[in-house]
Amino acid sequence: MAHSTSSESSGSVDSLIEIETPTQLYYNARLDPQNYLDGPLSANSATRLRQMLARPGIVVAPGICDGISARCALEAGFDCLYQSGAATTASRLGQPDLAVATLNDFVEAGSMVSSINPSVPVIADADTGFGGPINVARTVKQYARAGLAGLHIEDQVQTKRCGHLMGKQVVSREEFLTRIRAAVQARDSIPGGSDFVIIGRTDSAQVLGMEEAIIRLKLAANAGADVCFIEGVKSRELLETTVAALSPTPVLVNVISGGLTPSFTYHEAEQWGAKIIIFSLVSCVAMVHAVRAAMHSLKKTGTDFTTAKGMDPKAFFEVMGLDEVVELDKRAGGSAFQLI
Repeated sequence: MAHSTSSESSGSVDSLIEIETPTQLYYNARLDPQNYLDGPLSANSATRLRQMLARPGIVVAPGICDGISARCALEAGFDCLYQSGAATTASRLGQPDLAVATLNDFVEAGSMVSSINPSVPVIADADTGFGGPINVARTVKQYARAGLAGLHIEDQVQTKRCGHLMGKQVVSREEFLTRIRAAVQARDSIPGGSDFVIIGRTDSAQVLGMEEAIIRLKLAANAGADVCFIEGVKSRELLETTVAALSPTPVLVNVISGGLTPSFTYHEAEQWGAKIIIFSLVSCVAMVHAVRAAMHSLKKTGTDFTTAKGMDPKAFFEVMGLDEVVELDKRAGGSAFQLI
């Protein structure tokens, strides 16, 4: 790690950022936020996410971990979803968030979630991009092909961990920027012009201090990141400082109950300037509590009657989209599901 500082103060970040600003800034006229201010929301999820970012209001994306949690989030009325790396690793592999899951694990999960309602944007964790610049570019293209609306790439080392655990290590600024540039170039090379959103994430605040974290994100924005994500913001004041330093680039904040960031509400985060808020483990933690309680109850009572709470199989499948699937079959002339 080429840069070392232990301070997490917000300090005199403006002068530091000014020193580090490159003379050549990335700009793509097609992706200018002004182009997304007007008109109806697009059926293309990436375009829709850009419209949401350009227009008033905070984007609230609950963390989902599988098809069931995605269905529940959509049923609750959320118009954007977040595929957490920790959630994907836990749900698909039953493992902790310690760089265990592969690109294929993430892409397969993202493709499934995105297909449930293709117009609803899904932002997905992409860890470190799963390797060097070539791997980062491949990751972006596969995520876009899977129907995801955007991803975030971080500056942890390849043997990364959940951003709310201790002992994190980060790569140099230049290696981080190489990842961002590779992601942006890959997006821009997609035939037809992709609106896929690139989010630059830094985990350096807990390792090198807030000043370094803000510098890294400013440089990431200059290199073409559409959104900046600072992991582990420990106070309202630090969030406001980050937003001010990175303006006009939108800022994403991640809230995990019991994690490094206080349990901001999305109303509070919006007041303090954040443009996207994700609740990474909302589904996973709720699922652990619910399933654990159900298993203990079954073990103790010998039946699942109490924990089912009156939900029969048909009611469960209705949450999973039963009615629309049956209707599709009917419209196509099928008769196999006339009686359900």
